[in-house]
Amino acid sequence: MVNQSKPKVAIFGGSFDPPHKAHQAIVQSAVENLDIDKLIVVPAYLNPFKSSSLASAEQRLAWCHTLFDAIPRVSVDDYEIKKGKSIRTSQTVKHFNQRYDVRYLIVGSDNLSTLTQWHEFDWLNQHISWVVFTREGHDLILDALSSSRVIVLNENVSSTEIREAQTFGKVDKKIENSVKQILKGTP
Repeated sequence: MVNQSKPKVAIFGGSFDPPHKAHQAIVQSAVENLDIDKLIVVPAYLNPFKSSSLASAEQRLAWCHTLFDAIPRVSVDDYEIKKGKSIRTSQTVKHFNQRYDVRYLIVGSDNLSTLTQWHEFDWLNQHISWVVFTREGHDLILDALSSSRVIVLNENVSSTEIREAQTFGKVDKKIENSVKQILKGTP
């Protein structure tokens, strides 16, 4: 019997509330620059550090499918959303490790200040390599990471900025109207 190794993957999780052009640039860059068979985009049901999201989990999942499904070697997975509650990253990595060899976890440099507070950070740090995308205004302090790779991102945008300013220039045209409708529905 031939020993077939598991496909090598990277996981890119997040709220994607809404997904924007920086998320798209991260996905494209990761597929092009990482030694992986597949990139798995995992929208969170609810970020463990947040109390709510603007768009529903189902809407954010649909947006991710619209933006990422057509990209070769990328899949959007509803694992965390199907759980119906906030899921810790370590649990998600362990889930996907059953089927894949999870090599990388993709984060923005804005996460570096709280990364060591993540549940089972030490376990994560031993089992994956961190892929850190730069984000303007956030320092690259990588001392706590056992293995990391930095990729410079030239898109300066955040979902928070889109929600608060209600500016849509950094939202892909494919989902722009849907994002506008949800934002306009907020008080």
